[in-house]
Amino acid sequence: MSKPSLARGTRDFGPEQMAKRNFIFETIRRSFQRYGFLPLETPAFENLSVLMGKYGEEGDQLLFKLLNSGDFSGKLIEKDWSEGYKPLTSKISEKGLRYDLTVPFARYVVMNRGTLAMPFKRYQIQPVWRADRPQRGRYREFYQCDADVVGTDSLLCEAEIVNLLHDILPALGITDFTVKINNRKILTGIADIIGAEGMEGPLCVAIDKLDKIGKDKVVEELIERGFSLDSIILLDPIFSLSNDEEPFRELRTWLEKSEIALKGIDELEQVWKMVKLLGLENPKIQFDVTLARGLSYYTGAIFEVKANNVQIGSISGGGRYDNLTGTFGVPGISGVGISLGVDRIYDVMEELSLFPENQTTSTKVMLSNFDKEAFEFGLSLLPKLREAGINAEMYPDSVKLKKQLDYADRKNISFVILIGSDEIQSGKLTLKNMKTGEQQKVELEGIISQLK
Repeated sequence: MSKPSLARGTRDFGPEQMAKRNFIFETIRRSFQRYGFLPLETPAFENLSVLMGKYGEEGDQLLFKLLNSGDFSGKLIEKDWSEGYKPLTSKISEKGLRYDLTVPFARYVVMNRGTLAMPFKRYQIQPVWRADRPQRGRYREFYQCDADVVGTDSLLCEAEIVNLLHDILPALGITDFTVKINNRKILTGIADIIGAEGMEGPLCVAIDKLDKIGKDKVVEELIERGFSLDSIILLDPIFSLSNDEEPFRELRTWLEKSEIALKGIDELEQVWKMVKLLGLENPKIQFDVTLARGLSYYTGAIFEVKANNVQIGSISGGGRYDNLTGTFGVPGISGVGISLGVDRIYDVMEELSLFPENQTTSTKVMLSNFDKEAFEFGLSLLPKLREAGINAEMYPDSVKLKKQLDYADRKNISFVILIGSDEIQSGKLTLKNMKTGEQQKVELEGIISQLK
């Protein structure tokens, strides 16, 4: 008999943890709906043809591939086994677990574009899977909460994302955070300026790790990726640009010969202006020229949110993608979105003790069970409590009161209704407060009024 164990990079969530997670989900969902986003769900797995090539080389390697059903290897020949894992994978696997929610969303938009009112705003709250190396704050299965707008180039969408983040995070109790913003056009311009045209992809992957591995390691990776020493020397200003109140001034001077970089700077300045016009007081936004985000489909603004003074990395990220649907044969549908990592947000809130106490209780009141008569009387009361919107349950067995109260205490049930012969005859029930120990005789209507 094998000993039960969890797959690495996954977690169980018991009732107490789920109450907290549901608090996060509901808080985020309410904000999404306030901003006009509509709900959507897509399947847990997609065809690999949908997923592959959308996340860069590193992302493709982190996809969980599913073996074809049945005799998946029946048609293979000896040569197939010797060609390496990449050619072999395509012959034994046609599907994979989704890596994020954005690519499946793009696939949905293409398949349903004739019926969607554009611009189309959707939110999606579902798990995703990545074959990553598990570590603190990084899991192989985790939930994402995405909000995207497609069908418009308007930079209002980027400004609204900034406001949306300032709506959600304080509602969760996370008030010390920073929304870092950059633009992939700026990074493309930097690649051109340093003589590495067309290499913005590997440049982004490397400098995106700057805050994790430091400048020296980034330089080593750039050399490994084929950047010349001359290009790396010309890249040096990226490591020293300031993030003061005029973050774009130095950047304009450095990149004045790159038309695409200047366009990216103009876009960010417009976002800054609109955030101000939307009335957001003291926005926690910061321009960060080293922010790259490794996903290859971003073409404009990119976002990353960090909770300050905690050990967890980014808790949210996103950006604009001008042609993600083009990979499915429908070019020109621009979109922008943000994704919040629920599992990392959960860890931040646990570390900072931000969860409200009342999120840990599911049952508000429990009815005692002394004997058959009390049991049947209690059954007539139970639906009345529930119809009044009060979470209620009855102890299922006629056992000693201490055992019933211990159960209520362990489950953090706030109140117990004690039902004996006196209560049945008088109609006045004994309501016990499990926190204070206080007991009072109250009719059912009074109990309902008090608990509501």
